[in-house]
Amino acid sequence: MESHEIYLPERFEEASLKEKIFFSAIELFAEFGLNGARMEQIAEKAGTTKRMVVYHFKSKELLYVQVLEYVYTQIRSSERRLNLADQPPVEAMVQLVEWTFDFHAGNPDFIRIICMENMQRGRFVKESTYLREVNRSALTLLEDVLSRGQAAHLFSKSINAKDVHRLISSFSFHHVANSYTFSNLFEEGADPAQNTAHYREMAVKVVLRYIGP
Repeated sequence: MESHEIYLPERFEEASLKEKIFFSAIELFAEFGLNGARMEQIAEKAGTTKRMVVYHFKSKELLYVQVLEYVYTQIRSSERRLNLADQPPVEAMVQLVEWTFDFHAGNPDFIRIICMENMQRGRFVKESTYLREVNRSALTLLEDVLSRGQAAHLFSKSINAKDVHRLISSFSFHHVANSYTFSNLFEEGADPAQNTAHYREMAVKVVLRYIGP
């Protein structure tokens, strides 16, 4: 079973042993990174032995690559299920920004794994043809929304999907990746839920202003 086919059940105890190993690896790679997480830790968290981890995934590096591929696959497949092509372009863009922000906020372990990969200078992303292919849909989806908005004179013709994707990702990613430093330095005592709602709304406003005619 390839990484992007692994299903992680909502209830850990209902998972197969391979799924338990994989689910445990996601948490530990998010917490400690590839170099910090140990096979023994993954095995212990999954309630099994290192030998069984090796049996199912061969090596820690191969397991990490499968986790990385799974994380990106979940983001892109969930994104495609939004059915933005059925919505007017402005409404589609708003939904995409809101969904992206919510997905990042609701899956902090996924975002931390991507942070860890950036700390490794994208070593494994560069080696994965699958990751490049699966992430193309992010731009394809945006290009459709933008082109429809440009045709209706709702969006600027000078913008492109890559830049808009970077803008949306920047807001969403920062909210998770910098949450502890930013909140402790600038938002001590603030309500986290109110902050999340505020920055979600802010992300929508910024993107709409950027893409406007």
